[in-house]
Amino acid sequence: MDIVYYLIQNTLPVAIPLLLVALGGMFSETSGVVNIALEGIMLFGAFFGALFVYFVQDLGLNPQTILILGMLIAAVAGLIYSLLLSFAAVTMKTNQVITGTSLNMLIPAAILLFSKMSFNSDGITTNVNFYIREIPVLGRIPVLGQIFFQKTYLTVIIGLIFLVIAIIIFYKTRFGLRLRACGEHPHAADSVGINVHKMRYVGVSISGILAGIGGFFYSVGVMDGNVNGHTGVAGFGFLALAVMIFGQWRPVRILFAALFFAFLRTLAYSVSLIPFLYKLGINQTYYKMLPYLATMVVLAFTSKKSRAPKAAGIPYDKSSR
Repeated sequence: MDIVYYLIQNTLPVAIPLLLVALGGMFSETSGVVNIALEGIMLFGAFFGALFVYFVQDLGLNPQTILILGMLIAAVAGLIYSLLLSFAAVTMKTNQVITGTSLNMLIPAAILLFSKMSFNSDGITTNVNFYIREIPVLGRIPVLGQIFFQKTYLTVIIGLIFLVIAIIIFYKTRFGLRLRACGEHPHAADSVGINVHKMRYVGVSISGILAGIGGFFYSVGVMDGNVNGHTGVAGFGFLALAVMIFGQWRPVRILFAALFFAFLRTLAYSVSLIPFLYKLGINQTYYKMLPYLATMVVLAFTSKKSRAPKAAGIPYDKSSR
């Protein structure tokens, strides 16, 4: 039973960054902009979040206060970087895939350059321990308290709160309806007075905020608060795209897809603790390939049934019909 608790407790901090970034991709694509730049935005947010932690870590602040402030810094960083994609894809009507790819390629090199110049290292190393042994009150709930609110990170709770907010915005607000209209039938949306360009800017901006936070939460829950220019975010931005597609651009489905891929990654790093898998004698490297192999397999079998927003990736031109 202990190994079950261990796997769940270590899966959740990995699943939350995937969930947030995939939700960000959902908001962007639902508005009509394909956000391939999620990987770069994640790393951008993680970098500035970690940089903030680095500068305040010796001030004696509570670690959870630092985490929340770092999250806000990462959100602003993600927002700013996503505006580059908005400007190129919405205003300039450039190819969204090429623009996103270029934004992904820029950040790792920039982080390496800055880190070498400022810290003589490949990234930023912090010494703040964000780990929580038990969340007061919630941690004492039988079974669920032990699984979700003990030996965890505050990022898990925050991530689930963002999920609830995303569901409400997506399904229960006029804004969510308008956003979906811009991704499905932008000309019809424009005909009833909806500013398609503005909605797409907002959709990509929300995507940037969530991806920036997701990147910082990745550095907290997976990298212990550190950011490395070489390893980046280990392809989590692209994995989040797979989670979004597997989840069919629906928040709850995205949650289960994120848990699935995160569980495979956690399993790969916990082989030595599982007697059955350990006795097989398979090199751990092969287990580490599981999330990415699963991505290819899942997409191969589900791509035919996937239904992306109709106007996703198509620049909006008011004069065309």
